[in-house]
Amino acid sequence: MAGHSKWANIKYRKERQDKKRSSRFGKLIKEITIQARNGDPNPENNPGLAQALDRAKAANLPKDNIERAIKRATGELEGVTYEEITYEGYANDGVAVLVRSVTDNKNRAAADIRHIFSKNGGSMAAVGSVAWLFDRKGIVVLADLPDEVNRDELEIALIEAGADDIDDQDSIIEATCTPADLPALVQAVKDQGITPIRAEATMIPKSTVHVEGAAANKVLKIVNMLDEHEDVQEVFANFDIDDEYFEKLEAEGES
Repeated sequence: MAGHSKWANIKYRKERQDKKRSSRFGKLIKEITIQARNGDPNPENNPGLAQALDRAKAANLPKDNIERAIKRATGELEGVTYEEITYEGYANDGVAVLVRSVTDNKNRAAADIRHIFSKNGGSMAAVGSVAWLFDRKGIVVLADLPDEVNRDELEIALIEAGADDIDDQDSIIEATCTPADLPALVQAVKDQGITPIRAEATMIPKSTVHVEGAAANKVLKIVNMLDEHEDVQEVFANFDIDDEYFEKLEAEGES
């Protein structure tokens, strides 16, 4: 799930991913397979595969599973054939939603995704009616930088590595780039002795829709249900929700 990129939202998203980690193996295997099939099976020449492998390692996906997924993609092993399909729709209050699916049954995936939209007050949309609201970008997010880090030198390093926009919000720094430049940005950050809290190719909305209260509940419900579906790899939405909302959710979860 990806909406706006402020710290509380990122923290909420990361915690959801951590909680789901044990159930993500199937999705990770699909992602590795399709990235290896659609590009070079060598991750050094395939940024999409490299990112999928990084996520797999972070989730402790066994090495044997990773190797089998790549061999299926290259035809060395027989296996299920996956298709990558993007669905478009709207959640409550006109929030635009993009759903990237990797599935072995596109009829099942389409029916299930349509049902999630309609059951929760949303609707599917025609191809192209939502996609134009997003740009494909690489994004690197840094938080809680050590005091010894020279922020000016860091920003110069990011620019030299290909960053086309840097948003310094004191507590976090967010840099965007073309997806092809993402590995260089990550390396520039690591060269500064920093580990990013987020580094991935994603879809960034050109404009956002502010929602709060009950509307925010409805938007997050539909986005989270889509995100949890077995055939869905990524969900992007152009909602903008105040950090205080996520902080309240976190407080309620701890009580």
